[in-house]
Amino acid sequence: QVQLVESGGGLVQAGGSLRLSCTASGIRFSINSMGWHRQAPGKQRELVARVFSDGTTNYADSVKGRFTISRDNAKNTVYLQMNSLEPDDTGVYYCRAVVTNRGLYWGQGTQVTVSS
Repeated sequence: QVQLVESGGGLVQAGGSLRLSCTASGIRFSINSMGWHRQAPGKQRELVARVFSDGTTNYADSVKGRFTISRDNAKNTVYLQMNSLEPDDTGVYYCRAVVTNRGLYWGQGTQVTVSS
């Protein structure tokens, strides 16, 4: 059974930092990519950042220069370092894994709240 377990969310003031972690377990095939999406109240879920197995990364324009995604392939873990946080970064952050020949898997989400 595939599980994605997230940690690291919380409440922080604008300008502060948080680090999210997500570890995948129960995956028997290779993970093509892992990443983070977020959903703010009343808005659609959107891609924040993702990293592919070859190290290639993608970022939403709104977080470029502030967020850094990294991945430990041996541990099936992805990290999201979030600096210079803004109130617009508030939302539920979901970890997502794309598994070769198996499809998409989502974590349950972790709340990030940035106060002004």
